[in-house]
Amino acid sequence: MEAHYYNVDINWNTDRKGMMCSPELNIENGNNKTCIEVATPPEFPKGVPGIWSPEHLFTAAVSSCLMTSFLAVAENSKLEFESFSCKSKGKLDRVDGKFMMNEIILEPTVIIYDEKDRTRAERVLKKSEAICLITRSIKAEVKMNSTIIVKKV
Repeated sequence: MEAHYYNVDINWNTDRKGMMCSPELNIENGNNKTCIEVATPPEFPKGVPGIWSPEHLFTAAVSSCLMTSFLAVAENSKLEFESFSCKSKGKLDRVDGKFMMNEIILEPTVIIYDEKDRTRAERVLKKSEAICLITRSIKAEVKMNSTIIVKKV
């Protein structure tokens, strides 16, 4: 497979805020609704609450990669499930005197239809975590605490 490139453009607006867009996404959608306002998080000087920060986006990249990996592995494994959701938490801390995102905690929940699929769902989740290319591309430790629920009929 050839290398792929993903383009992102950032334009500063005011204070500690800017607008992040991707020319590929805007072309496909024909508008700017795919742009995301980004800012310094409120924990830092002049940070802005209520707006996506680089730290949120970093955590979201790991979580969304787990989801897309899960969907592919579940399809290939023929796992029937009703839903997938994932709570995630990224930890920013000082390491050797420098700030870094050093831990991501993923809490995926998968709802399956039948108890007999529990072991397969667990395997699919573990494989999904192992193949996630974003997780393999970062220094942060990724921990996963999964929940599998059997839907009651």
